[in-house]
Amino acid sequence: MELALYCPDYGFYEKEKDNLGKRGDFFTSVSVGNLFGELLAYQFGDWFEGKDETRNTQYGTRDTPLIIVEAGAHDGQLARDILGWMRERRQETFRRLEYYIVEPSARRREWQQATLKEFPNTVKWVAEMAALKAPLAFSKAVIFSNELLDAMPIHRLGWDAQEKKWFEWGVALQGEKFIWTRLENSTFRVPRSALDAVLPDGYTIEISPAAEEWWRAAAGVLAHGKLLALDYGFTADEQFSPSRLNGTLRAYRQHHVTDDVLANPGEQDLTAHVNFSAIQQAGEATGLRTELFCGQPKFLTSIVEKIFKQPATFGEWGAKQTRQFQTLTHPEQLGRAFRVLVQSR
Repeated sequence: MELALYCPDYGFYEKEKDNLGKRGDFFTSVSVGNLFGELLAYQFGDWFEGKDETRNTQYGTRDTPLIIVEAGAHDGQLARDILGWMRERRQETFRRLEYYIVEPSARRREWQQATLKEFPNTVKWVAEMAALKAPLAFSKAVIFSNELLDAMPIHRLGWDAQEKKWFEWGVALQGEKFIWTRLENSTFRVPRSALDAVLPDGYTIEISPAAEEWWRAAAGVLAHGKLLALDYGFTADEQFSPSRLNGTLRAYRQHHVTDDVLANPGEQDLTAHVNFSAIQQAGEATGLRTELFCGQPKFLTSIVEKIFKQPATFGEWGAKQTRQFQTLTHPEQLGRAFRVLVQSR
């Protein structure tokens, strides 16, 4: 999965800049329009200004750097939406703002630099999260990702009903095609559950140590502020469902979804639902406090409620914004499976 998505020569995310939206392979909240980024900018501004703080309402001085860190920025469009709104509506915050993009790919960095060329003094790049430990040490920060964790490599585990144990699926080459193969020596273990007695043979789940490790790394550099993930997924209690006998690993190509994730490597997007319970526990183990876990519709609606109370603080809201908001929150569109986790230090 890591090679199929991120290989510098053949990876899906390396080859296609325009794989979002109508002409691409899948829709995201960003491809709906600029409202998503503007709503995030509004919320980030409130966090920086202490309007939603439950403890300290001030942090540092008026010259304390305010830092936004985005991971998984793709072509930089979301960053441009956030920064454009900040520059227009929150000038004082924008003056103090530094925007870091965590980007290990040289090719994607070039895309982002072209998109964000109007913000040369605000946007900076680092190759890994650890490089931010010093800049964030005396800053107030928001570290966030949008549809990043679902594209991190997973391990696929199957249930052996006869042996009453889990095994791991691996990938083998048969002729000219990849096939699933059972691994007999997997090191991964699934806790015993009352459901074990009723799970059908071959029932499949995914685990993502890579996503948990990324979250711990982000938590490790956050000295003061918020850590935010917007992604589709479920809790540990929701992981087992009769509707997901084969797990959640899927491939997307030209807006068609398929279970044949081993076909056309590098030519289709691969995703799996995020286990938010595991992510939440990973953050709390580093000392973060969970402030919010909810669906994307509730999170975005709470921002819009604040805007409608003070319309002058946001800017234009017309038919275009209403249509975009409906797409972002409607249960038949992007509001169905997306969740939001906010932790703080």
